[in-house]
Parts: sequence; structure tokens; C-alpha cells
Amino acid sequence: MSEKDTISMQLVREALLQSCPSDAVDAVLAQAGIDATQLRLPEARVGADAYARLWRLLARRCNDEFFAMDPRGLRSGSLAFVCRAAMMQPTLADGLRCVLDFLGLMLEDLQPSLVRQPGLAEIVINEPRDATRRAFTYFTFWMIVHGVACWLAGRRIPILAIDLRCAEPPFCDDYRVMFSENLQFERPHTRMIIAADCLDLPLKRSVEELQRFLAEVPGNILVKYRDPASLGRRIRNDLLALDPARWPDADQLARQLCLSPSTLRRRLADEGQSYQGLKDSVRRELAIAWLSATEPGLGEIAERLGFADSSSFYKAFRKWFGCNPGHYRALIGRQGLQG
Repeated sequence: MSEKDTISMQLVREALLQSCPSDAVDAVLAQAGIDATQLRLPEARVGADAYARLWRLLARRCNDEFFAMDPRGLRSGSLAFVCRAAMMQPTLADGLRCVLDFLGLMLEDLQPSLVRQPGLAEIVINEPRDATRRAFTYFTFWMIVHGVACWLAGRRIPILAIDLRCAEPPFCDDYRVMFSENLQFERPHTRMIIAADCLDLPLKRSVEELQRFLAEVPGNILVKYRDPASLGRRIRNDLLALDPARWPDADQLARQLCLSPSTLRRRLADEGQSYQGLKDSVRRELAIAWLSATEPGLGEIAERLGFADSSSFYKAFRKWFGCNPGHYRALIGRQGLQG
């Protein structure tokens, strides 16, 4: 996002579309503390706290925490119920399955499932083939699932890629900040791909932590598990803009940021990051993005990522995801991990 802790007004319009009649829009926006005159300005932004108030108002108005975007919907209290059930599970995999099973029971058209293979896992949404939803519908679903997963784990769960059946909407900037730079549209399935090892994280949430989480939803999901102003994100963006062969080492990076190497390490550690971890993360993200298309070839990808040869890239990719890059490209190009 271009500004810290703000949401595009375009997402406000999306939220209102199915959940609020046009003659009530101004009153609802005023109650949320949003200037209705800004609604027609495509570049306008609102505070995440105001967007969170709007979210809660709309959910109460239509008694649906999914904003009337499914024939059945999610009655008020659904999120609290599923969080209480999921936090009692031993691992994130068990907690996620609990969340997905609940959503599958409650929703009519969106039927999610978790598919795990060595190295990679995906949450895939099964839905009627004759209907494609708005991007906002899918991303609202991902915000609930990913936000709850991050809270259960007590940390951000990195998203490697998101495929969506719908066409790309005119506005995607906030979605890329909230979820992943690697968004692919008009794909055969709607799914989120994550590293499988995060599924083994133990869950140790308390009732008090649940109460705090629910009191701040959805503002905490919108802000806490993405931080566009963080040092780690700034470094990631800088790395993405450079050829990997030109990435600075840690000492060079510290000088560029006018920090001492020890301060750089400490500030990244405060965010749960390390410079090597960020480099590995960007390499993985680039590899996944390039492998999602038929070109470039594997040798060129290895060279672009700064590996000495294809063999080194293969070894690294197998270490990251438990499969070789050719196998991953084939899976992505066919029916996905479940196929």
C-alpha cells in the first residue's frame, strides 16, 4: 500500500456492493466514519480502523460475516465459533482443517479443502463450474482463512501464490500487499499455495488471546499480518527490483540503509526476519512466479536466480518444497497439487 494502515476506497465500494442497499450507503459510511463524497474518487484511501468499523456494521446489518456473497452466508458469530474450535487443535494443519470444514458446512458455493504434499500445500476452493465470483469474494474468503491461520500460529504464514478463476479486477494493489505479489487470474482453480512445513506449527492460544483477537477483527487481520512500512518488506521490495546477481551482502545492505550490521540484524529479528531468510523468500517467490508460466526454461530461471547451474537450483528447490521444479511446473500447469 502507498500509505501505512490504509485501505483503498475501491475496496469500500466492493464491500458495499452486495451487503448494503444504495439508499443506505451514505448513512452506513457516516456511521463508520468514512466520507461518502470520497467514494467516487478512485485514488482515495480510508484508515484501516474505519474500514474495520464498516466491515462490522455491514456484517451486523445483514447478519452475515461474508456480506451476502454466498446463498447461505456466515451468520454473526461464525468467526468466533470457528476460532474457538480451531485453537483447541494441536497443530496449524489441524486448526486449518477445522476452519475449512466449518466454512464448507456453512457456505453453499465455496467448498474449501487442504491438500498437502511434501514441501507444498494448497487450500483449494471447490465451487460450481458455471459460476465465477468477484475477486473481492475470493479475497474476502482468503482474508478470513489466512487471517485466522496467522493468528493461530502467532506469526504471518507466507503465501507463495494465489490462483483465481476470475479475471483480474482493475485494482489489485492492496490485494498484493495483503496476500502475495504472485497473483494469477483466470486459472482453472482458485487456491492459495503455502509451504507445507508451516502446517506443523503447534497451536498455543489462550481464551484471553482469543477475546483480544475477536475484539479487534478485522482491523488486526488487515494490518498486523502485513506491514508495508516494515524494514523487512522494504528490503524485499528492493530485492525484487534487482537482478539476484546484484543483491548486496549484509554489510553492503547495512551501509545502504545507514545502519550498523548489528542494528540491521536486530531490527530484522524484531520482525521475525533475517536477511538470508528474506533473500531465500524472494528467490522462492520468483521461482514460483516464473514456474507458473510455460516460459522461461528451467536453465534460464536458475541463471536469473543467481544459481551457479541448473543442478544447484534443483537441489535448492527440492530443499524448499520437496519436489523438483519441473514437477512443480507440471502440477501447476495441470489441475494443481490435488490432481
